[in-house]
Amino acid sequence: MKALRNFVDFIRNKVVKTQAQDKSRAAFLIQEAEKGYSFLQELIQKIGIRDDNANEYVKSCYDLMMELIRARMLLDGYKASGPGAHEAAVAYLRVMGFKETEVQFMNQLRFFRNGMLYYGTLLDKEYAEKVVEFTRDNFAKLKELAGGKIS
Repeated sequence: MKALRNFVDFIRNKVVKTQAQDKSRAAFLIQEAEKGYSFLQELIQKIGIRDDNANEYVKSCYDLMMELIRARMLLDGYKASGPGAHEAAVAYLRVMGFKETEVQFMNQLRFFRNGMLYYGTLLDKEYAEKVVEFTRDNFAKLKELAGGKIS
């Protein structure tokens, strides 16, 4: 996995474009992330995390975290699209004030999620539990950083 570039590099390379703030789309993404997080908690309680469902938990956590990052980007007047868009969103965590270790974990998660979708990577219960814990530790902070800008 290569080093994660800085967010400004994605703007220079036109992966990220500036646009008008989009509060309604951001609000929608935040609501979707909230519903996804609630559903994730219910699944964990009722089904539990196992090797045979680890990929589903990892994908779910990744998606809801990305929804919140994208919401904040939209509120700040940015939109990432095309090749490199997911990497740009992860790099935006630095702009949002996350610790480098958190940014790197999210980038690793992005890398593994990509592997699941395109290369058939199978993850295990132990990694899924780490991802769920990371999501629990950061969901409220991300939600506040995104939702706090909607008025």
